[in-house]
Amino acid sequence: MPVVESTYRAPLLLGNRHVQTCLPTLFRKVEGVAYEREQLALPDGAFLHLDWSRIGSRRLAVLSHGWEGHTRRCYMLGMVRALNRAGWDCLCWQFRWCGGVTNRTPACTHNGSVDDVRAVVDHGLASGTYDTAALVGFSMGGNLNLNYLARDPDRVPSVVRASVGFSVPVDLESCSRSLMQPANALYRRRFFHALCGKIHRMAAAFPGQVDATGVEEITDFAVFDDRYTAPLHGFADGADYRRRASSLPILHQIRVPSLIVNAANDSFLSPACYPYPVCEANPNLFLEVPSTGGHCGFVDFRDGEYWSEVRAREFLAETAQ
Repeated sequence: MPVVESTYRAPLLLGNRHVQTCLPTLFRKVEGVAYEREQLALPDGAFLHLDWSRIGSRRLAVLSHGWEGHTRRCYMLGMVRALNRAGWDCLCWQFRWCGGVTNRTPACTHNGSVDDVRAVVDHGLASGTYDTAALVGFSMGGNLNLNYLARDPDRVPSVVRASVGFSVPVDLESCSRSLMQPANALYRRRFFHALCGKIHRMAAAFPGQVDATGVEEITDFAVFDDRYTAPLHGFADGADYRRRASSLPILHQIRVPSLIVNAANDSFLSPACYPYPVCEANPNLFLEVPSTGGHCGFVDFRDGEYWSEVRAREFLAETAQ
């Protein structure tokens, strides 16, 4: 489909990309969301934590957070509250080893973990309660959802009728280079602080399989992927992981109406993450590029909701009926 003209306009003095990215994390509080936690066992012996917010609907939204995030991040809580208000049950899943949780295997949820997405979706629909489902993802969660929809479209349940992704790194190789730019130094420090803590927890739980020696000295995502991501998950090296876990090469295979919202000023994303040609060629893909919004920002002050929450609700109302 042609590129969608965006309606987002940043509030006065809040158009800067770093302000948009950091403001919600630092200051936003979302009230009124109560989760019911469930633990889902996986075939490889690991587990996932699932957080439900049910209102008794026959429509289910499955929400995926970003890299090193968790289900209580403000963007997750805000989206849950907005979709509950619009008549959707919500199922938020927490990636393996995220949220400070120690898992039963050293494997993590990564950008190519389609089986984890499939396990969550299938489990959420197994009761037969829902006749409509949709996927909502942020950053890595958005790329994961697109991989799930594109890699084996015949296995996507027919009740999954739409997806929305915000700040989606569809090309991991170029995004890893973007994150190494000087403007992203603060974000890199935060990422590596979280990654170091996770590797130390993994090494303590699996001393023969994970070695944390010198992990504090790693400051490059490519080096981290070579040392940890690739060998732990069966990839030849970091470059092989980033190539095979990117959704960009297979976006043309998506059959479910899917909206990608990537702000033009997102410092995490590379030019390749604005896939105009493939979106114009695939009638199921919609690309929206607001001029501002930062990374998972899209700050707004309408009734306590951010523009991203309003936009997701609108798109699902248009496509998931």
